[in-house]
Amino acid sequence: MKPLVVEKAQAEKWLEELCRVFDVFCPVKVKGDLYQWGRLGKKGLPRIPEGVPKTTIKTFFFPQPEVLFEFGARPGLKDAFRLKEPVCEKRPRLLFGVRPCDARSVVLNSMPYEEDPYFQKNRDETTMVGFLCKDGCSTCFCTWTGGSPLGMEGMDLAVVELEDGALFLEPITEKGLGLLEFDFFREPTEEEEVFVKGLREKVNKDAEETSSRLRSKGLMDLYNAPFWQEVSDACINCGTCTFLCPTCYCFDIQDETLRGKGRRIRYWDSCMFPLFTQHASGHNPRGDKLKRVRNRFMHKLKYFPDRFGPVSCVGCGRCVRDCPVNIDIRQVLARMLEV
Repeated sequence: MKPLVVEKAQAEKWLEELCRVFDVFCPVKVKGDLYQWGRLGKKGLPRIPEGVPKTTIKTFFFPQPEVLFEFGARPGLKDAFRLKEPVCEKRPRLLFGVRPCDARSVVLNSMPYEEDPYFQKNRDETTMVGFLCKDGCSTCFCTWTGGSPLGMEGMDLAVVELEDGALFLEPITEKGLGLLEFDFFREPTEEEEVFVKGLREKVNKDAEETSSRLRSKGLMDLYNAPFWQEVSDACINCGTCTFLCPTCYCFDIQDETLRGKGRRIRYWDSCMFPLFTQHASGHNPRGDKLKRVRNRFMHKLKYFPDRFGPVSCVGCGRCVRDCPVNIDIRQVLARMLEV
């Protein structure tokens, strides 16, 4: 699949055409430098901020809440129920301006959710146009976790913004190639190809293989490490880190009923909440804060790589940026590697 280039003025027309086919979402400015994912609300090319928006794209793959099925009592049969999938007619969805770390999170989440029909359906209905990062933020650390500022994993179409505002487009999947079936594009010049190649050469190709180093660590050595007490002392179990994290996918399920009709919903939950692991008997295997804090980091950095290979973190830095007590996962990761 050959790369193409679209000039800035033509890119606006291209996006208008895509809006005829897709529900287009992009980072939307809320106030100041704060962006979050929202529907494209006006014509023209949106400004894609450096770094990641405050919210993540996981809300498109794990809706909050998500209706799994609806039910209602059949007339004359009190104990029999009729189950049906919710009817929701919607157009395919296009995410415009996805950064490499967020795109990679979808790939990681698909590993434990490989057999989940709801997640897979949401993924099939979503096309991702990714914008590669030319500059990182102080809280970004994607190269620590197996990613890259110019990584294209999980994207359908990868975009590099050129210095004159034009967009260098590289289709990765058939869905991405389908976005380029218009007359707005031209082949890149030699100078443009050299510019993009120069960006790639700046990426550190010798980044540490963090996941393999963590897999080599003894489980009980990490589990009983003394630094967990220090980390947990600061934590207030607010759950901010898990709700903002693109690779946190804990959920709870509830049934809601009203006037003989009901629905089963799946909604976000957090392993940092005290009641998350409480049994019906009242027993709670992680009732202590230290156990919950340890489990969060051990799952991402030890249990997940032991099972699937990569660490369950993309280095987006949201938890570093927004933790109210300044717990930094990079420092925890460094201490785990020292054990």
